[in-house]
Amino acid sequence: MISLLFALEFSVIKPDYGLLFWTAIIFLTVWFVLGRSAFPAIAEALKKRETNIANALASAEKAREEIQHLHAENEKLLALAREERSAILREAKEARDSIVKEAKNKAKEEAQRVMTSASQEIEKQKNAAIQDLKTQAGLMALDIAEKVIRKELKGQPDQEAFVKGLVDDLKLN
Repeated sequence: MISLLFALEFSVIKPDYGLLFWTAIIFLTVWFVLGRSAFPAIAEALKKRETNIANALASAEKAREEIQHLHAENEKLLALAREERSAILREAKEARDSIVKEAKNKAKEEAQRVMTSASQEIEKQKNAAIQDLKTQAGLMALDIAEKVIRKELKGQPDQEAFVKGLVDDLKLN
């Protein structure tokens, strides 16, 4: 049998017409069956895929635009935050400078008040010391004068009367 198949002249270059006919019939039948059942399903699947791809591209484009929009908003928010931070820092610096200046002024006023108070107290103490010194000097002068006058007035009655008159005048004043 194998030898019979080899006996027939089979050539790919020069096919038999019967084989060509049956091959064409089988091909057209398969094509018709596939065309009726498989090709519409394949075409529908391709259309769905094309639609899905178009939707995915549209969604991707929309997402890209949203991302760009969000990025722009983020940049605006960052710029606004930077401006607010600068304003807050500037206000803090101004507040600090104001507090320092106020503290310096208060310290100067307090120092001036203390200096004035100290000067007044020193003046008061000085006047009190001078008054005390004058009083002490006066008392010492009176003591000395009294001792000198006693020595000179011993035994002289008119001088004793004169001193008593002076003492009476002093008591009245």
